[in-house]
Amino acid sequence: MALLALYLLWYDQRLRSLPAAAVSIVLLCAAFFLRARAIDYVTLDYVNFLSHWVDFFREHGGFLALRYSIGNYNIPYLYFLAGFSYLNYPDLYLIKYLSVFFEVLAAFYAMRLVALSRKSDAVCLACFFTVLFLPTVVLNGSLWGQCDVIYAALALMAIYYALKGRPVYSMVLFALSFAFKLQAVFILPVAVVLWIRRDYRWYHFPVFPLTYVITVLPAVLLGRPFWETITLYFGQTGSIGDGLNYNSSSIFSFWDGYFLPKIIDTSRASRLGVLGAFAAMALVLAVFFLLRKRAAGVHQVFLAAALLSVVIPYLLPHMHDRYFFMADLMTLVLAFSLPQLAVVPLLVQFASLLGYHAYLKMRYLLMMRYGGFALAIAIVIMAAAYAYSFAAKQASPSPNNEKNRE
Repeated sequence: MALLALYLLWYDQRLRSLPAAAVSIVLLCAAFFLRARAIDYVTLDYVNFLSHWVDFFREHGGFLALRYSIGNYNIPYLYFLAGFSYLNYPDLYLIKYLSVFFEVLAAFYAMRLVALSRKSDAVCLACFFTVLFLPTVVLNGSLWGQCDVIYAALALMAIYYALKGRPVYSMVLFALSFAFKLQAVFILPVAVVLWIRRDYRWYHFPVFPLTYVITVLPAVLLGRPFWETITLYFGQTGSIGDGLNYNSSSIFSFWDGYFLPKIIDTSRASRLGVLGAFAAMALVLAVFFLLRKRAAGVHQVFLAAALLSVVIPYLLPHMHDRYFFMADLMTLVLAFSLPQLAVVPLLVQFASLLGYHAYLKMRYLLMMRYGGFALAIAIVIMAAAYAYSFAAKQASPSPNNEKNRE
């Protein structure tokens, strides 16, 4: 994985000097040393769920077992677990190696997104290594054994290729992101922003459902019911429980019984949260649509994407500790593109880490409402920057997509 990361930096021509190459090698050694130290850590998620799912595949014919309903992850991730069941190698490591592979891709495409507005190799390399060393990135995959980085990396890739004039490829990547994790819906509305910018045409959108259906077809061909397979996420939303907040720094963290009294009518509060999230999303998109003629460059796209990835899970009910992972990465891309917003990823990272600490340590470092306050500040800062970016006299230049569209 470290060699892959080094190759990608060389391929992207970021190692143009001996000092840059030497520093990159040292940092890569440190980044993967951290991951090696964490790789043996076992969480309850692995003990109670992931290990049992791999064992099920191992005992029921590997890929043939895809015809059964296993776990609560979508089909594409189960393909990997089924493949792991054939190997005489600890599945704990294989699960974590998969996440580490996508961590490298996430770092690479975060760097490429930053490079659309910042040409400095030093800035781009700083972004790459900041992603690799970001606490929630290291903890999520190498320690926890989770796979949030897969959907997040694919979403970053989708945004990058849309901005580079490859809409079909981009839409396929957005569909793959959604196919791996339902939490991709926090960033998917940015596709509307890209459509408003004319990075997409209307006829590119059918690529999304077509790709999604293709990802589940192998399981269907092996005997899993088609309708049950493509509607798996509806079953997930019906099993999330009644809790308005699960160790998340969402707006519902304020009603913790200490700062504000606990909410009695959770059903009504849940509906209001969904409505608020939808309204916030619509407002972000409406501002972009109405003011697009003033400025619709990459900075505005990054601001919209970062704002959506924070405000949607912030307002939605039933959010879990890891649901701001996309926000962790997207706000980092934003800060490297617009350094004046450097405080935003710090606030988001603080809020995310409170949830990680609550799960991994089984106790609160601080009550989750402190993370809720941090995210509220981050949202206000980004919203102000978003509005100001359209009012500024000089709009950021956008890539020339007209000559390279598919």
